[in-house]
Amino acid sequence: MGILTAIRREYIYLTTIARTLWLLNRVKPDATRSIVDIVESQAKKRPRNIAIYSQAQAWTYAELDARANAYANWALANGIARGEAVALLMENRPDYIAAWLGMFKVGAQVALINTNLVGMALAHSIAISGARHAIVGAELLASFREAPFESTPALWVEGEGGNLTAALAATSDKSPGKQARAGVTLKDRAFFIYTSGTTGLPKAANFSHMRMLFMMSGFVGALCPRADDRIYNPLPLYHSTGGVCAVGMAFFSGGALILKRKFSSHDFWPDIHRYGATMFEYIGELCRYLLNAPPSPLERGHKIRAVTGNGLRPEIWREFQRRFAIPRIVEFYGATESNVAMLNYDGTVGAVGRVPDYLEWLLPARVVRFDVEKEMPVRGEDGLCIECEPGEVGEAIGGIGDRPGRQFEGYTNRGESEKKLLRDVFKKGDVWFRTGDLMRRDAHGYFYFVDRIGDTFRWKGENVSTGEVGEVLAAAPGIREANVYGVAVPGMEGRAGMAALVVDGDFDIEGLPARLKARLAPYAWPLFLRLSPHIAVTGTFKQRKVDLVRDGFDPSVIVDPIYLLDPARGRYELLTPAWYADITAGRVKL
Repeated sequence: MGILTAIRREYIYLTTIARTLWLLNRVKPDATRSIVDIVESQAKKRPRNIAIYSQAQAWTYAELDARANAYANWALANGIARGEAVALLMENRPDYIAAWLGMFKVGAQVALINTNLVGMALAHSIAISGARHAIVGAELLASFREAPFESTPALWVEGEGGNLTAALAATSDKSPGKQARAGVTLKDRAFFIYTSGTTGLPKAANFSHMRMLFMMSGFVGALCPRADDRIYNPLPLYHSTGGVCAVGMAFFSGGALILKRKFSSHDFWPDIHRYGATMFEYIGELCRYLLNAPPSPLERGHKIRAVTGNGLRPEIWREFQRRFAIPRIVEFYGATESNVAMLNYDGTVGAVGRVPDYLEWLLPARVVRFDVEKEMPVRGEDGLCIECEPGEVGEAIGGIGDRPGRQFEGYTNRGESEKKLLRDVFKKGDVWFRTGDLMRRDAHGYFYFVDRIGDTFRWKGENVSTGEVGEVLAAAPGIREANVYGVAVPGMEGRAGMAALVVDGDFDIEGLPARLKARLAPYAWPLFLRLSPHIAVTGTFKQRKVDLVRDGFDPSVIVDPIYLLDPARGRYELLTPAWYADITAGRVKL
């Protein structure tokens, strides 16, 4: 049995890697064939194939390409030139993809703005892209208008009688031709995709056309999508998982992308049947929501043949696959800005990917010993890092090189980019990317995610910056100090936000939710408040989080009063032991 298992493992891995490398042989820095060429090719080869389903809409490849042409011609008419950024703030719908395709047709770049952002974070995200124009869905117009811009970009509204809708109707949908994007190569930036920063405001990660095709090719090589496949995507298009990986699987093959405006556990299985979906993209939180939903006769008997995503935790993996009759799960690991990417091709339960020893030269991902207290890798007497033994937990890192997928394209802020680099790792002069994630790797090269490091935690499928939340809290009347961190909640994916506060007599806990609503996305609001007489600091005066995270939010063992943001009432209420018991038993959903 052991030999047969090993043969199967290596066969699946090597055939999939070979297929992926074949797809990547045309993905080179100076190449000019981008996703635009792929969609245009499908529009000629399969003009009547459905490219995108969305609610009552169904766009063929010919219609998608024509709509993208209209956006391109609109951009040219408004002086949007090669290398210029355009901000895109819109919920999931076909025009979202047509807009960025159109911008690519004229060599422009697109800043994919998180639709949850409000206030300063929204204004900052658009400002750092340098965008002079913002394409905004009518559903998000209020958020845009309320943001405190220092210099407001030209506003173009799509939907419900918006000025962009009218402009596009009056614009030609004929191709502007390849001359409109002359000189653009794969090394040029395609997107700004945003991630949380330690300063409290989002960071803009550079995302090139080469990175886009590299990522798309990895999923196409792993899942082998066909022209008759229909990929259901309930994830936001402003993130790379939903906006790049799922899109690529459809467009590379000439299949259909099924867009959901927002994820709904109630609509999920009816949608799967309604559209005849054969694949879907997930994140761990989505899987847990589906498992927590009441049984439905539609959760089986579907056409799903494979699913892919990240964050499916080992403790629910088998139950998820069994209950919903999922034939194949392809879990992956990666981040928008990271050069560490891997897939679990053979469905080994709990693994986020695999890099066998014999392919470390091609996919240099390692795990090094890590000091949790100092939040830095451990170095030996020679000053170099120490690779972990099989099964030992450490920080995952990726070797930086010139090959596609091995580069670190960084952020718009060079200082933030430098923080992600680890130098003199295994030899003097080498440079590796720090993922900020703790992992362990077994003897066969499978990687298993353990936890995130530092000042960012994940909740509701989004990364939350403790710095951003802390700054908002510290600006509130009566809050003298705020230490923000994430705590584990039994039965919930990620970490819920919690803040230890030192307050004085001016503190207004009743008015705090309104202040948070005006300044933070809902997923970033701290669910728990711990009112403490003081906040411990380290010898270098950094706030200590380790002990607070370990303490959690159990009111029966913590002397300080703890308050919970009541999901029903929208206000902070004193957390009682009985309420705590209901939360940990899953009787109360946060």
